[in-house]
Amino acid sequence: MKKICVVTGTRAEYGLFYPVMKKIQSSDKLCLQVIATTMHLSEEFGSTYQQIEKDGFVIDKKIENLLSSDTKAAIAKSTGLATILLSDAYKNLQPDLVLLLGDRFETHAAATTAMLMNIPIGHIHGGEKTEGAVDEQIRHSITKMSYLHFTSTEEYRKRIIQMGEDSIRVFTSGAPGIDNILNLRLLSKEELEENLKWHFGSKSALFTYHPVTLGKSDIYADIGEILNTLSQTDLNILFTYANADDNGRVINQKIEQFCQTNPIKYKVVKNLGQVRYLSAMKYIDILIGNTSSGIIEAASFKKPVVNIGDRQKGRLQSDNIVDCEINMLKNNIAYVLSEKFKKICAETENIYGAGQAAEIIVTELEKTKFSINKKFVDKDSWK
Repeated sequence: MKKICVVTGTRAEYGLFYPVMKKIQSSDKLCLQVIATTMHLSEEFGSTYQQIEKDGFVIDKKIENLLSSDTKAAIAKSTGLATILLSDAYKNLQPDLVLLLGDRFETHAAATTAMLMNIPIGHIHGGEKTEGAVDEQIRHSITKMSYLHFTSTEEYRKRIIQMGEDSIRVFTSGAPGIDNILNLRLLSKEELEENLKWHFGSKSALFTYHPVTLGKSDIYADIGEILNTLSQTDLNILFTYANADDNGRVINQKIEQFCQTNPIKYKVVKNLGQVRYLSAMKYIDILIGNTSSGIIEAASFKKPVVNIGDRQKGRLQSDNIVDCEINMLKNNIAYVLSEKFKKICAETENIYGAGQAAEIIVTELEKTKFSINKKFVDKDSWK
């Protein structure tokens, strides 16, 4: 059996990995290995490694690499520490392939370490653009270190081929997050409200906002203006924590303080997990923030999204999304809640697949012979 080592560092990324991990676990040709890193081992972010174990997975190695500071220097040091610790984990586990998803700093460490140890890499969600975050550079560099590629759309597949990767190793799988929407049993509204000890009210929103890690934005001013605008709406708002990126803790502290001003209208949860998060998305009236779930998953629920700022700039979008700057947030919230925009959302088709990503990915893992040897394919050879 081929040993497939999944390295995961955040609750959101693990949620996307979940259907693929389940499919690997049930394969008679593959053996699943799991390494949990970074935010999973942090009590501050909910100790989400416990959810991985609760879901029936054995964590083979736990990597505690997250420093308590969230400055740029601290993120760089956390990346370096992950590299050191992962090298020991790989040496012990001897995987046949390291499977990665996305574009975070610990994911880059996992790819770099595997490459330097001559371990083939499979990468999910490559080829995408997010021009407002350092994830952009991380994602493309992981692509160049990887042997197998699984993209969420055909356009992203073409971009990876454009980067010199052989077309026979690049597959359009769709986004694994869509698999979850179709296959998980979501909570009823009453079950979710009881679980959260909070009510959606007549109009509600789900809010997730991460730092814009490129540029020189003032995170204190930005999150302050956003929260001030939200306070002027009649929305009940469910907040989730920002990732452990540069200045992520600033956002989380501001949100905690904001929710204390009106606990009936506002609720913050460090980690909703995949089932509660998708269930919340099903029942809210609007999603606000700059998270990839607003770009990728929300269209499957026909939900309007106000995407703030440049973090997701460049990603392909369905028709349910409106991009806006912070100073136009109030106007755009009103617009996407209008009957006119609701009709647009009702007719929206999700461009990120039909919920078959895990099947496509695992089928290719089962039948492909892994290698660390690959050649740069020039334009004249494109297919």
